[in-house]
Amino acid sequence: MAPVERPQELYAPKPAAEGRSYWRWHRDDFFPEPSFASWSAYRSALAATPARLRDRFSGRSTDAIELGAMRRRSENEMRRCLTWWDLTWFGFGSVIGAGIFVLTGQEAHDHAGPAIVLSYIVSGLSAMLSVFCYTEFAVEIPVAGGSFAYLRVELGDVAAFIAAANLILESIIGTAAVARSWTSYFASLINKPASALRIQTSLYEGYNELDPIAVVVIAVTATMAILSAKGTSRINWVASAIHVVVIAFVIVAGFIHAKPSNLTPFMPHGVPGVFRAAAIVYFAYGGFDNIATMAEEVKNPSRDIPLGLLGSMSVITVIYCVMALVLSMMQPYTAIDRSAAYSVAFSSVGMHWAQYVVALGALKGMTTVMLVGALGQARYTTHIARSHIIPPVFALVHPKTGTPVNANILIAAAACCIGFFSSLDVLSSLLSISTLFIFMMMATALLVRRYYVRGVTTRTHALRFLFFLLVIIFSSAGIAAYWGTTPDRWQGYVVLVPAWVLGTLGIQLMVPAARAPKVWGVPLVPWLPSLSIATNLFLMGSLGSQAFVRFGVCTAIMLIYYVLVGLHATYDVAHDVCSEDELKDYSDTDDAAAGEKATAKTADVEKAGAGDGGR
Repeated sequence: MAPVERPQELYAPKPAAEGRSYWRWHRDDFFPEPSFASWSAYRSALAATPARLRDRFSGRSTDAIELGAMRRRSENEMRRCLTWWDLTWFGFGSVIGAGIFVLTGQEAHDHAGPAIVLSYIVSGLSAMLSVFCYTEFAVEIPVAGGSFAYLRVELGDVAAFIAAANLILESIIGTAAVARSWTSYFASLINKPASALRIQTSLYEGYNELDPIAVVVIAVTATMAILSAKGTSRINWVASAIHVVVIAFVIVAGFIHAKPSNLTPFMPHGVPGVFRAAAIVYFAYGGFDNIATMAEEVKNPSRDIPLGLLGSMSVITVIYCVMALVLSMMQPYTAIDRSAAYSVAFSSVGMHWAQYVVALGALKGMTTVMLVGALGQARYTTHIARSHIIPPVFALVHPKTGTPVNANILIAAAACCIGFFSSLDVLSSLLSISTLFIFMMMATALLVRRYYVRGVTTRTHALRFLFFLLVIIFSSAGIAAYWGTTPDRWQGYVVLVPAWVLGTLGIQLMVPAARAPKVWGVPLVPWLPSLSIATNLFLMGSLGSQAFVRFGVCTAIMLIYYVLVGLHATYDVAHDVCSEDELKDYSDTDDAAAGEKATAKTADVEKAGAGDGGR
């Protein structure tokens, strides 16, 4: 059984009421933990690394800690100012970017043909499965940490760290990549080559095109996010409304010039081509997880989060499928341009001026992706800093703006450095596999949340659940590996697919549910989370071996940081004596009832853990 982390304030920032400035740079603001008090203390901490690793592998947070003590470490509350309407438009702004304009033509030409519509349906269904999992967690634990907070509660500190490290890496690389793409699209809008606005140097290839415009775009969007969440929502609403008009133009004008004969042959590369394309266009749906990180600022999480997340993603899936169908009907798939599909398609029917409308739409999409990304990424970083995995100074919320200014500056500064120098051709491939890996972990965490609660689940049922969960994961990984190595053979599926079905059925029939969602829950559990695990692993298997090698190298580097720094900071915070009132910090009546239940439950869990070592 694993110990529950104790919600401590000993090393948290001092209350703002003491009059401390928000801008502080003392060593204790970055490393306040005893393990870093001196070199001798640090050497002692390193000597205790094996024992501390065992502790952190088994340690768990609780809903009450995430909702109470963790939020107090930011000194000031984020302002509850968002509604389902804001979240819906944030969904449009964070998801509909350049991906639909770029990936559709590329994959229709190379892999799927007119069946690119099916690829978007497959990837959209996979994304919706992940959205369901995020929504249940966000309703029950409405904090800024998103998947990091949810994984800390259900899978433990080390699993949450791996997610946190990948989230920060995604934030920095993703922001830099979109900013550089912004420069390229802006150049095309003014009839210049993609690299015309960059500074050419004699540096190493891949780092020889300096991009000051990307730096400016990152700085501007980060500044908007810093000033006000509600203000950013209004800007995003207007920009996304303009984007909807552009998309409506593309759809209507495209259907006017559509030819049904272009849909033949519909599936020129067969089913493998459809799924290969689905693994790529899946990332046109990326960004919805940023919405979950804004749960702490939502007025009514139990109502607004399901409406905002599920509503926006459902509409976006339909839009993507219709846009893919339009492109497929305007030109034969062999004539579709890989890099500027919609612009070339409109030119081919005599609408040369439409390329500017398309470029403007893509440019607007990238701008809102960066804008909403700046909001969500800073809130991830804030909650990660609350746990002390990174210095707690980045957890501070500014008293005037009600936003995490330090976290915004950290992500923006790092993204500016990379975006200015690097073309990101190598690093950007990491985004795909790390995103799918986190989504797979989220589905696993949801199953754990529903079927394992300490003090409720018996040891026999816990062992059964673990066995069936491993069957689901390994059979899903086996299906992905078999597809990646021998896509034209079927024999392996005769064993692997029934194994996945039996694993899921085993949980349903032989493991009683230990917890029911309080307000909103994923339907058809365990089948939908299990299917989410399978689809995410399947899409990971379509990315090629190089993506896994780079992912492994980056994860190894992240774990070195964890062993040297993050492990000892989180261990110190988790093992100090806590005060009773820390579990009662709920700032609004909507969370009050849940907070009282979580507090009582945590007290019972800690008593139960005193004798057996915890969960």
